[in-house]
Amino acid sequence: MLHKLINLNEDLSKLQGDGYAISLIDGYLIMENVPYVNSEKEILGGILISEASISGDKVSPPKDHVIHFQGEFPCDDNGKPIPAIKHGITNRELVNGITSNYSFSNKPKEGLKNHYDKMKHYLRIITNYAQAIDPDAKANSPYFKPEEELMLNYADTNSSRSFITSVSKKLRGQKIAIIGLGGTGSYILDYVTKTPVKEIHLFDNDVFSQHNAFRCPGAPDSEQFNEEVLKVEYLNNIYSNMHRGIIPHEENITESNLDLLLEMDYVFVSIDISQPKKNIFPFLIKHEIPFIDVGMGVDITDDRLFGTLRTTSSTIGSPDSYIGRVSLEDVEDDVYTSNIQISELNALNAALAVIKWKKNSDFYDDQIKEHNSTYTINTGQLLNEDFTL
Repeated sequence: MLHKLINLNEDLSKLQGDGYAISLIDGYLIMENVPYVNSEKEILGGILISEASISGDKVSPPKDHVIHFQGEFPCDDNGKPIPAIKHGITNRELVNGITSNYSFSNKPKEGLKNHYDKMKHYLRIITNYAQAIDPDAKANSPYFKPEEELMLNYADTNSSRSFITSVSKKLRGQKIAIIGLGGTGSYILDYVTKTPVKEIHLFDNDVFSQHNAFRCPGAPDSEQFNEEVLKVEYLNNIYSNMHRGIIPHEENITESNLDLLLEMDYVFVSIDISQPKKNIFPFLIKHEIPFIDVGMGVDITDDRLFGTLRTTSSTIGSPDSYIGRVSLEDVEDDVYTSNIQISELNALNAALAVIKWKKNSDFYDDQIKEHNSTYTINTGQLLNEDFTL
């Protein structure tokens, strides 16, 4: 409803059209991704917050020229506080986890007729000094800091437009590992890359071959297959355009390098051989690292494909939930080791795994709390197991 209000009010629509990450929340106009200089002459990202009275489909003009700010006090390019905006120290939560650390007051002679004028007025004062240090430091450009909190190369305006920024922030700081970058693993990477996690570690020592192009996202140039680039390198080259926390490892996880998983907060296991899991699973459980294992078994009969997708999670509270569901031995005729893979099935398997990870991260509501789910192709059934009501 509130995003419609932005479209119905010319000043707000103009701000959004200029590329600013704005939202309306409980009577406040929020603008994120505001570059400013702190006392150490570092460029950080702050939030401007202005009261916005709503009446029906209209957002009333600003009632005054005072505005709130979340962040350190903005300084000039020499690290000195900007005197022209000093007003007060507030340090109180205004709305939805957004805190006002300071209030600013600076009234131009021509006044502030609408919210566009008001936000642009304070932007000019604050960001001009940031741009003196770095000309790319603009609130409507793909630039923001601090790096330890925001790992995307450009602002997630999708979350801000949908008013779920506070929900997305729950994923910040996590270190994720993806073991196996085949069909399903590459789609897992695609989905995780669109979140603000801190690091995404990729483990695979295989070359990206022509058949992989039909299992993973995107459309590589045919010349790519002559270069014999490893999967982790190929995928890192693509997704580092969006996320700067991707760390490729040109190796598989074996008994000898399990320590590489010690700092992970969550691990996705998407490999089509079972033997390595005999070492990986106990290690993760011992160190209380939750993980999700995915499996896809597809076969052919009467010239049609049938099969099942499996998503199995192990959590700190139920670490052994994989027992009886995930094979730890490679059996030649095991349906889960079938080599038939289709991109939409890989994508669905990855989506179910990422949804479960986000449920375990309190991003999605999770009333069932299942540890195992299966999707059967020919019946269209999605079944959950091992749940409590």
